Amino acid sequence: MAPSGVLRDLTLALGAVVAALGSLLFIAWKLYFRGTDTGTDWSGWWERELQELRDRAPPGDEHRVGGPPPTPPAPVPLQLDWRQVLVLGLDGAGKSSVLHYICSQTAREHIAPTHGFNSAQLFVEGLEMDLLEVGGSQNLRSYWRHYLSHAHVLVFVVDSVDRSRLLTARQELHALLATEPRLPLVVLANKQDKSDALSTAELREELALHTLSEERQLFVLPTSATWASLSTATSVLHVKNLLVTLLSQP
Repeated sequence: MAPSGVLRDLTLALGAVVAALGSLLFIAWKLYFRGTDTGTDWSGWWERELQELRDRAPPGDEHRVGGPPPTPPAPVPLQLDWRQVLVLGLDGAGKSSVLHYICSQTAREHIAPTHGFNSAQLFVEGLEMDLLEVGGSQNLRSYWRHYLSHAHVLVFVVDSVDRSRLLTARQELHALLATEPRLPLVVLANKQDKSDALSTAELREELALHTLSEERQLFVLPTSATWASLSTATSVLHVKNLLVTLLSQP
């Protein structure tokens, strides 16, 4: 008679073999009946198993059964307030240089004059600032008034050295302002780096700015639209700061 310990070990071994065979037969049965119609392999079977689990999973739990994690909400795009600055002035006043140094503080030996139109965009402090320059030659001045209705601020650039054309600048400016009595006005007394430039007080008188309505916001700034002047009191960066302040008003 075999010892009782040997029988117990044999019984356990046979039980393990039967369990293993049962598991293999069960897997083979599932593969056969799932694969006879669709021809799926192990990879396809596993995908179908995952799909069944996903179908039974409660909403929002897809990532717990092998699915992708929930997609985070898309960021809300920042809404910027659009504002247009119209930059005008006689040809040669320095409008293109003013635009360049407002938007980019890089040195430029020469900035070509604008013979038609020039534009630049700035995104600052929640504003989308569109700066539109229209050339100041005689044949282009007739187009100036067509752009006033869309402008939020008018910047008028004056060559403080060109005394012979100050009367023309005054006439053109006042003709514009007559059509838009409430448009804020920023006058730039440009080329202050020249020794014979008129002061802002003198330019106020020459342009007859004292005759404008007190309801209009009016600013006269001395400027030098050059790279060397960016860190001085006549820097065009002061113009940029003023425009941001004006356009941020409710």
